[in-house]
Amino acid sequence: MPVGQSIWKVDKIPERLPFAKLKNENELEDMICQDMGILYENWLPIGRQVVTEFGGKIDVMAIDESGNLVVIELKKNKTPREVITQAIDYASWVKKLDSSKIASIYNKYSNGLTHRFESLDEALKEKFGYAFDEDEINNGHQIVIVASEMDLSTERIVMYLNDYEIPINTVFFNVFRDGDSRYLSRAWLIDPAVTQEKANLPKESDKQPWNGEYYVSFGHNMGRNWDDAREYNFISAGGGRW
Repeated sequence: MPVGQSIWKVDKIPERLPFAKLKNENELEDMICQDMGILYENWLPIGRQVVTEFGGKIDVMAIDESGNLVVIELKKNKTPREVITQAIDYASWVKKLDSSKIASIYNKYSNGLTHRFESLDEALKEKFGYAFDEDEINNGHQIVIVASEMDLSTERIVMYLNDYEIPINTVFFNVFRDGDSRYLSRAWLIDPAVTQEKANLPKESDKQPWNGEYYVSFGHNMGRNWDDAREYNFISAGGGRW
């Protein structure tokens, strides 16, 4: 379990702030959609209350800088194990979405935004600084469960799934009160960068038998010189988005 969270007001005598509560799940959902950095800075929200083909509703959908989708399920109180089953069920639907369907989800979501972009492509370019090709969208996905606390059984399931490279994570929120002001703190069960890396791993079904050849993107004139590489017998690669 993550370390318990507390906040102290710094003064002559430190004052521990009391716990408070959110009005409902929608309040946290509103804040996340207004500022995705509450969860993770490099995610772009693209959908809210997204209806799946079998009648379920995904609380929030986002996309990361690699074009992978993020399924976000919010639970204000203690998270039962059934929430994981529900989230995985949603992920099985998300996995099959093509770029046109994802763009449609964004267009519906963006209609309610004060500052909206005409298309998902424009929103992605503004957020991440580059445009995505169609085949770069939804090559992977991850699941994030948002809760105030988690029972030990649910934690064991999340950790077990991670051991088998299933990109699922949980983020915990606590609310504190100081007079008329409230403060929100968070703690991840697993480093979100680790979960995001799992979402980028190639799937076994995508792998082909190795033909015995190596290919390297050297990047001449990008801080590397081919003559130096030949003289000193080295090759190098890198510079990609992820």
